[in-house]
Amino acid sequence: MRQGLKVSVAVPVGNAGPASDSFDACVRSLLELPPDEYEVIFADDGSTDGTRKRLDALAATRSNVRVLHLDRTGDPARGRNAALSVALGEFVFLMNAHDRLEPGALQRLFERAKETEADVLVGRLSGDGPVAAAFTRDRDRADLLRDRLLTAVTAHKLFRREFIETHQLRFADRALSEQAFVLRAYLSAKVIAVAAGHVVCHVAPSGEPEPGDWDLVAGLSAIMDIVEAQTEPGVQRDRIAAHFFRSVALRRLGPPFLGLPAERQELLYGHLKAITAARFPQTLDTHLPVHLRARAALLRTGDTKGIVDLATAAQGTRLDAELGDLRWEGHVLSLTLTAELVAADGTPMVFAADGDRVWWVPPSRVDRLDPALREITDAAEEVRMEVYVRHSETGEMHFLPVTGELRRLPVEGGVRLRASGDARFDVGTAAFGRPLDPGVWEVHVRMRGVNPARTRVMRPDKGFTSAGMMAEYPRRLVVPCWSDKGELSVCVEPRSFAESIALVSQAATVSAHDGAVFMSVPVPYVPPNGGPSAELVLRRVGGKTVVAPALIEPGEPGRFAGQLIAKLPSGRGGLTRGVWRPKLRMDGSLVDLRFAVETQRGRAVVRSLETPRPPTGWKRMVASLKRRYGML
Repeated sequence: MRQGLKVSVAVPVGNAGPASDSFDACVRSLLELPPDEYEVIFADDGSTDGTRKRLDALAATRSNVRVLHLDRTGDPARGRNAALSVALGEFVFLMNAHDRLEPGALQRLFERAKETEADVLVGRLSGDGPVAAAFTRDRDRADLLRDRLLTAVTAHKLFRREFIETHQLRFADRALSEQAFVLRAYLSAKVIAVAAGHVVCHVAPSGEPEPGDWDLVAGLSAIMDIVEAQTEPGVQRDRIAAHFFRSVALRRLGPPFLGLPAERQELLYGHLKAITAARFPQTLDTHLPVHLRARAALLRTGDTKGIVDLATAAQGTRLDAELGDLRWEGHVLSLTLTAELVAADGTPMVFAADGDRVWWVPPSRVDRLDPALREITDAAEEVRMEVYVRHSETGEMHFLPVTGELRRLPVEGGVRLRASGDARFDVGTAAFGRPLDPGVWEVHVRMRGVNPARTRVMRPDKGFTSAGMMAEYPRRLVVPCWSDKGELSVCVEPRSFAESIALVSQAATVSAHDGAVFMSVPVPYVPPNGGPSAELVLRRVGGKTVVAPALIEPGEPGRFAGQLIAKLPSGRGGLTRGVWRPKLRMDGSLVDLRFAVETQRGRAVVRSLETPRPPTGWKRMVASLKRRYGML
């Protein structure tokens, strides 16, 4: 091993695209690594688009970059194995060609792995998926089940190279090889540590096609071979097996199953029924969420119609999160939330109850499930609401502290299960005690227990404050805001005063009287100097532009927003009939406001950019005639 080489980074590459922004970002992030401490191994899978030449040119100028030339297979497994075979670092980190390494991340991982003597170090990732349950805190000695490591089974981890060679860990040439590799590593390691405090890698979608039905079953069978070879009969084996039964096999029989052609449904069902009979005994079902117990029972009995009926009934079932209050408590934003499972029509799910005992009520078309498997008393006791924030650009996620309770609400026919609580959003400490990065952070809610689900927090009918607050550490503006779809986010450190106003501008109001249109737009925070002068610029669809000066009135930080007020002339020379898009001009730049104004016949209304404008004038008349004479 080359003296002092800390980490080898293995990257399988196949036709990454010489003009790919994501591949460029990947390469740039790797070139920032100190060349005397880290090496980068690109395993090129027979690229034909110029990627190979680019990598060779890179290796010719960088002493720590190596390129392995492989024949085309289309599978990253071979490239990963080739890189593992030639790696020289004390540790190996695995990533893909369109992922991006966070600056300084490998150094932190290396130090933590040395400190904890870890064979496998699980670092925090960011991407489009939900935040993995394994990343709630750092762990020096992580447990596979207690710390929910099976929620983090991608290859993006730091592995001790000696550990990999001792156990001859390699990626198999089959479906689910990544999950199988990581599972073998988890079960073989003496020490697994978790580094949750910092994002290590920004993970892009793999772009790999879904495996075929038979390939999927073969990969799942190989995973069960690992489980049975490396665990003893008992609860641990059953829980691991139940996890893969749920996440790989039963997941395929949910609502997406309905979109498959009949012959594909029959084929997939047959493959999954066969492997269920061979590898997943009924004793596992107690470790499944209750709705999946029904799916497993129907699978075992060969009831294809029951599977279709259950999937049909499950379509549209979702988590509904309601915002009860949004308020500033000092420099902390407090959110009062409730969350409850609802059916496709929006009605709350009702569970059967007898005293303290609770049962899931299956759809009327699927009522053959053993009552013992329908009981969810223990699961109902564990129902809890979790709140996390996700950066809209980087995908970085962090949980917020939540205090709450589960309430059983008696209704006709049973009880409803509603979780409620208060989440505290402190931008100075939300990133594991560190300040959050600037940008827009989406607010997400998920509920664990009976039927795990997640959702965004939507804007309620009643208004909430648009007031921002200057956080104390570090001192910067924080603004609660809503997307054009009505989803709650919080912007940390808007790029400009004008942008802070644009973030909350959907709450604008307009009125028309005395030959003018009066417009008021919330201002989340007004600096002590009052801010720069402002103008509203409204452009009508078709080309006409109207400009008017705007007055900014301060509010009270954290309590109520200020407002930007403008008076615009109407009629000839001003706002004529039509739809107008407003912009805010400050400091010589124009910022789009997030609403439209429609004016006609002496009135003006605010239109959401998400809401289509109703037909006016002759278009309305034509639509009316069509309805009247059956032409629609």
